[in-house]
Amino acid sequence: MTGVARGPVDLGGAAVVAGDATDADSVATAAAGHDAAIVSVYAPEPGLYDAAASALLEALPRAGVRRLVVITTGTVLEVAPGVRFHDQPSFPAEYRPFSETRARELDRLRADGADLDWVAVAGPPTLLADGPGTGAYRVAVERLPSYNTPDGPSTAFPYAPSSPPLRYADLARAAVDEATEPRHHCLALAVHPDPQPGTTGG
Repeated sequence: MTGVARGPVDLGGAAVVAGDATDADSVATAAAGHDAAIVSVYAPEPGLYDAAASALLEALPRAGVRRLVVITTGTVLEVAPGVRFHDQPSFPAEYRPFSETRARELDRLRADGADLDWVAVAGPPTLLADGPGTGAYRVAVERLPSYNTPDGPSTAFPYAPSSPPLRYADLARAAVDEATEPRHHCLALAVHPDPQPGTTGG
């Protein structure tokens, strides 16, 4: 395993090399000799995710890497056919531009990702929790699970399930599981907490 970052970072003893997810040559160099790539990038500037998608789509096939796991945001998941979480009237307008950049990234993978075996994984559109992983998560294909309210199931903002929040470590495990033992292909997954620790599944 090799970590790639723009600047110095500690990945718990794993090898780390300098790289830029928006530069195809940099991505190809870092990816060469690996079986899969897990990509998690964040920056508020416009255009970063479009540029990263372009670089990955060009560089990974060149480097001989076919499996791509992209960690994205739950706000791009659908709550109904053709309706993303961020399309709902309850979603704050000030958050929408960032979510739309992530949606374009996902749309680009769908349109131009035929040379890759890709999957996008997203946690719920709410704050995730720190701490050690529980060893448990579940996935829903292409659709954000609803949560219960006194008025019935809902997917409205704010997303407020009664279960404990998903932990970052469990989202990371879901990404690693999909990289090492692919179960889903060319689609988006909603990763959410499992009430039965020690299990994973869809």
